[in-house]
Formats: sequence, C-alpha cells, structure tokens
Amino acid sequence: MDRIPLTDDGKEVRLLESRILFAVVFGGLLIAALLTRLGYLEIVRHHYYATLAQDNRISPVPITPARGMILDRHGVVLAENFPVFTLQVTPDRVTHMRRLLTRLQSLVALNAQDLRDFMRRLKEHKPFQGVTLRSHLSAEEAARVAVHLARLKGVALRARLRRYYPLGGLAVDAVGYVSRIDPSELRGAKARRFLGFHHAGQLGVERRYQKTLMGRIGFKDVEMNAQGREVKVLKRILPRAGDNLYLNIDAQMQAIGEQMLGNRPGSIVALNPRTGAVLTLVSNPVYDPNAFVDGIREKAFRKLATNPGRPLDDRAINGLYPPGSTIKPFYAYAALQAPWFHPHKHIVCPGYWHLPHNAHLFHCWKPLGMGRVDLKKAIEESCDVYFYRLAFRQGIDRMTRYLTDFGFGHRTGIDLPGESRGLVPTKAWIKATKQPWYPGQTVITGIGQGPLLVTPLQLADAVATIAHHGVRMRPEIVRGIVDPITHRVRYRKPHSDPAIPRKRKTSLRRLVRDMTEVVEGPHGTARAIGYGLPYKVAGKTGTAQLWSPEPGYKGKRLHSDALFIAFAPVPHPRIAVAVVVEHAGFGALAAAPIARALMNFDLLGHVHVRPQNRMRPEVALTRTAP
Repeated sequence: MDRIPLTDDGKEVRLLESRILFAVVFGGLLIAALLTRLGYLEIVRHHYYATLAQDNRISPVPITPARGMILDRHGVVLAENFPVFTLQVTPDRVTHMRRLLTRLQSLVALNAQDLRDFMRRLKEHKPFQGVTLRSHLSAEEAARVAVHLARLKGVALRARLRRYYPLGGLAVDAVGYVSRIDPSELRGAKARRFLGFHHAGQLGVERRYQKTLMGRIGFKDVEMNAQGREVKVLKRILPRAGDNLYLNIDAQMQAIGEQMLGNRPGSIVALNPRTGAVLTLVSNPVYDPNAFVDGIREKAFRKLATNPGRPLDDRAINGLYPPGSTIKPFYAYAALQAPWFHPHKHIVCPGYWHLPHNAHLFHCWKPLGMGRVDLKKAIEESCDVYFYRLAFRQGIDRMTRYLTDFGFGHRTGIDLPGESRGLVPTKAWIKATKQPWYPGQTVITGIGQGPLLVTPLQLADAVATIAHHGVRMRPEIVRGIVDPITHRVRYRKPHSDPAIPRKRKTSLRRLVRDMTEVVEGPHGTARAIGYGLPYKVAGKTGTAQLWSPEPGYKGKRLHSDALFIAFAPVPHPRIAVAVVVEHAGFGALAAAPIARALMNFDLLGHVHVRPQNRMRPEVALTRTAP
C-alpha cells in the first residue's frame, strides 16, 4: 500500500523563502524611509529644528518699565515707585506644590489669605507663567529665600518697583491708584497692551493717563538650563520709563480742604476761572490707596464698602446734590436776558407764595418775609419768594435752557474717568419720564430743589464761568507731561468753550455786583466770612433740604446739605470755589468758612486773615502763584 505524504517539503520551502524575501524587502524599505527622513531632518530642515531647540533653551523675559511719577503743581510727590522683592512660583516646574508651599512658609510669612490668593491666581495664569505668591518681602525674608533658592525648584525671587502714595489718601480721587491687572483686562485687544505689566491704573489720573504713565516694555533673551533656571542674558532691549505728570492740584490747599471738612462727608472743588486748572478736588472721607496696590484684603475692602460715609464714592465728579439756593444766580442771569424782566422792580415777600388759583403755600426760609425785594436784595438775602415768582414767570423750558448753557446736565470734560452728567429736567427728560410736569415742580426747581441734581464740579465750573465773563474753560487736572529722559515739560493748553448767550451787555456785571453783596452787604447771607478780608468775594450760599429714611430713626428725617459757591478777588478773579457739606445745615455756617480758607491760602498764602497786616486787593494779586 502506497504511503501518502502529510507535507509538501518543496512547497513549504518556497513559502518560507517568499516570506523571508518579503520581510527583507519590507525591512529594507523601512530602513530606506528612516534614512530618507533622517536626511530630510538633518539636511533640509536642519535650520528650523536648530532654531526650535535654541528657542526651547532661550526664554524671552519682559522687562517692566518704571511707571511715571505724579506730582502736584509745586513738585510735591503724590505717586512714586520704590524697589521691593516679589516671590514667584512657576507651576509647571514644581513637582509637588503643597510640599513646596509648606517649605516656603518656613522662610517667609504666608497667611491663609496669601495662600488663597495664590491658588486663585494659579487658575487665572498659564502653567508656564510665573505666579506671585507674595509681594513686598522684607530684606530678611528675601535673604532667607536667596540662600535656599538653588533647592527650591520653580521658585524665583524677582526685584520690581512697587507703586507708593507717600501722602496716603490725599487727593486720592484725583490721583487714583493702581492694582493688579484683572484677568478680564488680558483678553482680546487689551492683552497686547498689558503684555509684561502686572499693574494698571484703576481710578483718577492713574487710569485716565494709563498709556502715558506705563511707558514702553523691554525684553531680555535669557538662556535657561535643564532645570529651567536662568544661566545668562544673551540680549537685552531696555524699557522706556513712563512720563511723569505735573498736576494743577495744590497739595497744601488739598490738605487744608480735607482737614476743614474733618469727619463730615462732602466735597470741595476749586478752579482757576481763567485757565480751568483744578486747584483742589476733595471728596471726603478719603481712604488710603496703598492698600489696593497689591490687592486689598477682603476684610479691609468690606469695611470700606460698608462704611456709612461711603469713602469709595467720588463725590466731586459723581456726587449728585440738589443745589439749593446756589442755583439762583444762574436763574437770575436767565431772567436778565429777557426783555420783560426789570431787576429794579420790587415785589413784596410776606414769607410765602402760592400759585394762582391754588391754596398750597410755598414758604420762604424767613418765616416773616423780607418785605420789598428786588433782584439785588433777593440774591443778597436769598429770598425764596422772589425766585418762586421768577421761576413761574420764566417756565421750566427757559430755566433749563440757560442751565445747560452753564454746563449743568452735561459732563464738564475734565480729564478724569467716570464723570456724571447730573440731572436737569429738560423737555427730553420730562418726556422720557412719561409723567406730567406740574407748575409746582417748576416753582421748587426755581430754588434748587425738586429733580434738579448737580455735581460739585459742575457748580465750580458754572461759577467760574460767571467769574470769567461768561466763557467756560474746560477743567483740567493735569498741568504738564514730563519726558523722563530729556526732562522737557509739555504743558497742556487751556481749552475754552463758546461764551454763554448774552442779550444784555451789563447782565454779568450786575450779577457779579449782586453776588458780591452776599459777602459784602450788611444783610448778606455770607457776610460773616467777609470780615477783615483784604479782597472782595462774590458768592452765594445754599441749603438743600432732603427727606431721607435713615436706619435708627422713626419714619423720615429732614436733612440739609450746606453749599457755598464763590470767586475772588473781584473784579479780577483768580479762584472759584464750590463747597458741599452733607447734612451740615446752613451753607453760610458750614460751607462758606471752608471756601474762605482756601481763597485766603491761594491769594494771601495763609489760611487766616491777619488784621495787623491787611493788604489791598492789588497787593494780594501780586502774591498769587502763577
């Protein structure tokens, strides 16, 4: 019986040989492809990958320039910089963050708030970016970290300039402050503007002149070792420091205003009516801006935010107040332009007035009345009945038209951010409210009550317009910009708006003469501040009544804001002042003495008048600083 073979040896040999051949060919192709790729990388793409490797070894580091200084008109420093050490951690170079933080706590003081802030900032930054753990290290803490720095992977000790306000809260609403850049400011187009910067201005001049103060960022190419530490600097592009700013603010006058307000909430604005220079911009109470520079503590911020005095409110440019009787000169000016108005015509003030066919009484501040009153006496003694009748005769449209000519209801254009428009009941506003306008509302608007609201800056700007013969000058905080290299000063030119309409040439002269009687006249409401003055003052007192619910009181309680506007010396004014003291009663008692002190300082060089050395007005002018 024939044996049947179970395998075909020849076929199996041929199959094995074909597989070996395929493996050899496939392996050869792989080797050829590998060699081709290697040649491509080494020859064709050599420059690209060499540059990439170099970039991995060399890290560009931004150099933050020194922020420009802010000084008052006489060179007193209001904002400067001083060097501090900052402790930074780069997350992607740290193997165990919690262990590192525990070790750092033995070298520097780190409280729970520091750690919470650090963990929050970790989420806001990319892993390869350095995150500040604590700023403003003491010299001893910086020395301890420097000794152990070689064993603290991912930790860097940076020297930087910290913003500092040497006079604390003085003029804080004008100067503003800087704080750490918010993550929202690092998105979109703003990201490039703040590249390399850690702080940005938040209020006042610090914010308005952000670009001028910041300067130009610099860079350095730093060679890094395998552990990510700097070895040497290969290239450096120096930064350019920010420009310095000279303000029109007088630091001494500012301090006098803040001291005279004391603990009372209020605001003071003083202008040069000829140039619009802002000499004083007080918003009281004040707060220390240094706490905001590296991030204010939650407890401290809560204390500021809940303070009943509202120190964070900028009253000078945002505080909205009924102007009270300080608005009467502007209504008088409007009436003087009308052909039907006769300033010498007398009315009888019995102490009250009522609309025709209406029994509701509008009372004068003097219950028994003032008898026969013309325009001069109405302004001198602030007769409400006279201005009730005048408001009813003029009508709300004419009144508000002239108020807007003086700048009420509009921003003055001051070089500070966030200015309020105030509120003037114009036709458009009345229509927008969709409520009827009653004649009684016109009447009370005629004495500065009702819906009419103004800012202290608007009051100062408006009275400065009267002082400057009807020409409005734009209020300016910044006086000049100083190049930090050449020290050349670029002074800002005053900007004037068109003069207010005037149909009677003598109307402004008459108004100034009548306002002078408020201080100089025997029955003037502010005659107490005129005693012993070697110069003439034109002014107007005001008392604005407010019904306001207050915790701790039963029902509603009547409060009165004290106001005073003035300019001096007449007839060649050099200073215009507006003072508002909240809930202080009569303007003549609470606000007028503050204005007198500021005018004395500006014109005479001291606060109190010295009777033994009374100067004539022309002598006072020669002593006034330019």
